[in-house]
Amino acid sequence: MRSFIAGLLLSAVSLTLAAPAGAQTVWEMPTEYPATAIPGEGVATFAAIVNEKAGGRLTIKPSFDAARGIKSAAMIGAVQKGEVAAGDAFAGALGAVDPLFGLSSLPFLATSIADARRLTDLARPAYDKKLASFGQKILYTTPWPASGIWSKDALTAPTALSGLSIRTYDATSTAVMNAAGAKAANLSFADAMPKVKDGSVTAVLSSGDGGAGRNLWDFLPNFAEVNYALPISIATVNLAAYEALPPDLRKVVDDAAAATEQRQWTAIVTRLDENYARMRANKVAILTDVPAGVSQALAAAGKSVVDEWRAKAGAEGAAVLDAYRKP
Repeated sequence: MRSFIAGLLLSAVSLTLAAPAGAQTVWEMPTEYPATAIPGEGVATFAAIVNEKAGGRLTIKPSFDAARGIKSAAMIGAVQKGEVAAGDAFAGALGAVDPLFGLSSLPFLATSIADARRLTDLARPAYDKKLASFGQKILYTTPWPASGIWSKDALTAPTALSGLSIRTYDATSTAVMNAAGAKAANLSFADAMPKVKDGSVTAVLSSGDGGAGRNLWDFLPNFAEVNYALPISIATVNLAAYEALPPDLRKVVDDAAAATEQRQWTAIVTRLDENYARMRANKVAILTDVPAGVSQALAAAGKSVVDEWRAKAGAEGAAVLDAYRKP
């Protein structure tokens, strides 16, 4: 898989350099995640497909690790203003723009791949409508493996959350962890890593995928499988830039987006096992039997936070949540 993605990246770069000057449209497409994380692989896949099929008339220029200086929470604004034509962002962070985008990272709502897919499909029309108001459209979605807790010390005691200094990834997870007794801070990975390295942050809420992408095992050698959520990232494109393309290039973009989405939701099926194998190879202790006290504290905190989200998200968000919860 890694060699495949490396090949896609090489293809994308090669085609960018090979296209004749003045004969192409170039779209920058950043993500704050590493090329080896599943959203990074999505950006690389989409770019390589478009660059191959567009014959040099349209080139996607991907970037990773927030190299463009744009983190997830700012991605909608950057695409709307045309600072970049397209971008990938963690949906939970986009909750700062509109609460609706926090849906997929609500605690203990979607805890399986099938549930995450159903929730995403139900929410897609609402996401489309909301993004259109920001002058953009969805290209594809990327699922993340289930979020767990990376920590310096193993969470083996029922009171382990008390006072834990933990990085969270959106307002909802921050509220949950604080309510469960931890000391939480909503930080992007780019902002969190210096604090992890200096020891002021001693735990991180993330998937095995996100942790592996940042080599968290160098600082936080324990992972608790709390199955907090299976959130998504969303890749979008500036609607004016998309509509300015001739019909045949719009079809290239649409086909590449569909192929990338299929690839991302297929890849997630084996991702957990791949991540766990890599984590164990790097001496991570994976705790699958989480103490009841920890699970109960998180579940209790999560319920009230979901209710608060429902009120903030309004009728549109509540309708999606109700449709998902129907038997």
